[in-house]
Amino acid sequence: MRFVMSGPRKYRWRRLLAALALPIASGGLVPVFAQAAPAGGFEELLVPSSMGPIKVQVQWAKHGGGAALYLLDGMAARDDKNAWTFETNALQQFAEDDVTLVMPVGGLSSWYQDWISPSNTNGQKLTYKWETFLSRELPDFLAGYGVSKTNNAVAGLSMSGSAALQLAAYHRDQFKYAASYSGALNISAPGMREAIRVAVLRWGAYNIDAMAPPWSPQWLRMDPFVFAPQLKGLPMYISAGSALPGEFNRPSNVSQVFDTGVGMGIEAVTLMNTRAFEYRLNQLKIPATYSFPPAGTHTWKYWELELSKSRPGILAALGA
Repeated sequence: MRFVMSGPRKYRWRRLLAALALPIASGGLVPVFAQAAPAGGFEELLVPSSMGPIKVQVQWAKHGGGAALYLLDGMAARDDKNAWTFETNALQQFAEDDVTLVMPVGGLSSWYQDWISPSNTNGQKLTYKWETFLSRELPDFLAGYGVSKTNNAVAGLSMSGSAALQLAAYHRDQFKYAASYSGALNISAPGMREAIRVAVLRWGAYNIDAMAPPWSPQWLRMDPFVFAPQLKGLPMYISAGSALPGEFNRPSNVSQVFDTGVGMGIEAVTLMNTRAFEYRLNQLKIPATYSFPPAGTHTWKYWELELSKSRPGILAALGA
């Protein structure tokens, strides 16, 4: 007989289990208690990591299946919610599917990388270790809830578009599908490192040199243009907007006009990056599904639409 709880008591119990798991060594976390996969519903988990406890929001697979889609946040990632949960209808899109949505919270300006040191420009106390968390600590923890460690997809936008491809490239045993929406996919191109330097200073006052030294092996390891050969055989969805305002741009005041202009500029950069990456994959004869709509700026509603367009491929790759 299986003891099943529902409502707030169930969530408190799972948070207790997560707390009990905290003392486990971070190099290969295994939850203290394993249980059958939950069926449906939304929950917030506290997951132990080398960075300390990390909140992860999950929408459990409708029928308790093991497949999972990791949805990574953008540059301005908050420490209370993953933006996919409130900026888009991602939860509704997959509500009837047998796929668990895994949405890590936090990682402001992290690029979801393992940094070499704490940032020395903002008083950061810890060293970001996001690749370790997403590829080892989090899947080990979720395995205790019945989530597969080998049947996953990963999708990211803007900052996390390149991270999604990187995770899939270097952890092919974990990820069967990757999607990048408006990602920076050619970060070693002229001017890109300094553009990223400005961006991480803008969002959190981080120092890019604490992430990876310029043109170092670690930096090149982050660049989709460089690691593209490792994506051979992986189903991918790659998109970027035209940088022209479209159906989701309706500025009604000066501030919104300014934001639209900023979104146009950033999207123009990611479009150039994405087109360069498309050329690179074509050179390598690596197929992917591309989407270059005639309108679209660097804003969430366009990424919501691209997620819906990539959803059939995600479900097919995961057999869900």
